[in-house]
Amino acid sequence: MMMRGTVLISVVGLVGMLALSGCGHHQGHGYGHGHGDMEAAAKRGVHEMEELVDKTVSDPAKAATVKGLVGEIVQEVKHSYTTKREHHRLLYTLNANYNATPEDFTKILDSSHNEVMRSAMKIVGLRFKIKEQLTAEEWKAFTDGMDRYGKRYDKE
Repeated sequence: MMMRGTVLISVVGLVGMLALSGCGHHQGHGYGHGHGDMEAAAKRGVHEMEELVDKTVSDPAKAATVKGLVGEIVQEVKHSYTTKREHHRLLYTLNANYNATPEDFTKILDSSHNEVMRSAMKIVGLRFKIKEQLTAEEWKAFTDGMDRYGKRYDKE
């Protein structure tokens, strides 16, 4: 159970750092808000992660592989964010429908939940691929660096 929590914390830390800090949360009804901000935040996050990889991974070939895996995580986070927004849009639309049934809402909520789980499992798999590339010392330095980034974003 403790290992599972540690894995989840590592994944959440990686995703949180990458995941477009400050732009991934829902803001009212304005669905046009934040896409440009999200892209800018993603670019900053990728740049920071690449710098962290360069600082913590000594082998250039391994570093390139890790950067590629980080890029896959970023793409998955973007996809997840877009899907989450679409589910929210569907719920708002359904909410306006006087004749909507509880089952109509449940269908959207189930779809949203299933997508979150699919995305989380993909990210967990990528996390383990990254870990497989690194030595224990590199992994510690890498996760310590992510923790520092995460604490910086917690202050915002």
